[in-house]
Amino acid sequence: MADPQGATTARTAENSTSAARRSSYWLIAVVLAMLAGLPLAVWLDISDLSENALRRQARDMSSLVTSIRSYYSANVVGRVLAAHQAGDVSGTVVSHNYANIPGAIPLPATLSLELGDVIREQQANITYRFLSDLPFKNRAPHGLDNFETASLASLRANSSQTLTDLTRVGFTDTLRLITPVIMGQACVACHNTHPESPKKDWKVGDVRGIQEVIIRQPYASNVLAFKYLLCYFFFVAIIGISFIVLQRQQTRVIHSANRDLEAANEFLASVSLKISRYLSPQIYKSIFSGQKDVVVHTERKRLTIFFSDIKDFTATTERLQPEALTEMLNEYLTEMSTIALKHGGTVDKFIGDAMLVFFGDPETKGAEEDAKACLRMAVDMQRRLGELKERWRRNGTEEPFVVRMGINSGYCNVGNFGSSDRMDYTIIGAEANLAARLQSIAQGGEIVVSYETYALVKDIVDAHPLPPITMKGIQREIVPYAVDGLMLGADHKSRVLSEHLAGLDLHLDTARLEPADRARVVAALKEAIAALDETKPEKARS
Repeated sequence: MADPQGATTARTAENSTSAARRSSYWLIAVVLAMLAGLPLAVWLDISDLSENALRRQARDMSSLVTSIRSYYSANVVGRVLAAHQAGDVSGTVVSHNYANIPGAIPLPATLSLELGDVIREQQANITYRFLSDLPFKNRAPHGLDNFETASLASLRANSSQTLTDLTRVGFTDTLRLITPVIMGQACVACHNTHPESPKKDWKVGDVRGIQEVIIRQPYASNVLAFKYLLCYFFFVAIIGISFIVLQRQQTRVIHSANRDLEAANEFLASVSLKISRYLSPQIYKSIFSGQKDVVVHTERKRLTIFFSDIKDFTATTERLQPEALTEMLNEYLTEMSTIALKHGGTVDKFIGDAMLVFFGDPETKGAEEDAKACLRMAVDMQRRLGELKERWRRNGTEEPFVVRMGINSGYCNVGNFGSSDRMDYTIIGAEANLAARLQSIAQGGEIVVSYETYALVKDIVDAHPLPPITMKGIQREIVPYAVDGLMLGADHKSRVLSEHLAGLDLHLDTARLEPADRARVVAALKEAIAALDETKPEKARS
């Protein structure tokens, strides 16, 4: 029996529940990842903004100091030095120690250093340094770290570049920006003539030293620039968390509903499985798949009908105990039903010990193939019955079942018969009755077919005609055929002989015999013939 529709539905519901649960987990994971990504995105934006702001501020500060120093050097110090060179030595003095000389002015470098002190006092996070590895004599040397020393060497090789170094410690960024201090005309004139200058061959464009702007800025100073965005993110986070909470609650509700649905499906599956025992698998499948409606409806189709009955069943019931008879009959009907299903037959009903099977509805392979399948089924049933009888004899049953079979092909009405409250899927018609009549004229263990069936299977069957019969409701004369065996193979040389009587169970399939076993079969048949010949005189005398 195929899986009931209810069981399939239960598995489908379970699979859907698992899929929904996995989708819910994935959705929650994506939402959490998106929420976790918001602070990271803000952090990266703040970091980038802080870095750009620091660079821009450092460049502006360095450019401002450079512009002041250049202007001062050219328009103030340069004019004083030019006057000195013209012979006016009583004018203003230019000195690094200008504070101790009345009326003196500072050198450009000294001005830069003092500007740096002023800037540092006004802006605690900004440091300005004016550094050189060639300070004037009698002045403290400038302490250069590795970055400053490397930058000075690099700028002397290429004075057009600007060097930076960004470091991050905790939540604070520190940017160091270094630009060259380039000798102008006034600087060259001063340094090459000044007695304390360590170098007397300066030229215009030489890099005397470096000026460095150091700016420190904590991230917190930039966070407020994103206050509206952060408020929006906070709002979105609340919405996201609320959504997750609602999703979890909905998931629990869905899981509870799915558990109830699974329980209902399991109950329906068990009921469906129980109902399936009362229907032929083909009918059950067509109903539960929606191919057929459960309404009173019939149609006329060409079918091949099989009818079987146990010969002298009433006498058999008198010889056997009810328990043994029930066990044997159930085993017999089970085995015969299995064979019918294997060959594609629709088991219509059991009528006591009788069995009705038809081919051609709800599935058909054509009238000829349906008839051949029915005949092969009948022969297979007789073969299996012989095996059962052998086992039943070993278990103590002296005279097991002997079955008669009849097969007919023709048009019948097939479908749902009955009322809207109770109906039965079956066949009715004279052709179905004829199958039962053919069974009744068969000898024990014999298969009798009508001419209509014989015409469809004559290329695979070895049969001989029986005396014609007439039947009420059928005008024509019926010519039955007794099946002697099947002819197998493309050349029809292989045969299956089947004969089952009280005291005889013979099933000979020549195609299945091994060459080594043929001699043994011949010897057994000869011995059986000899045994029959020996018993003839005794029966005659009795």
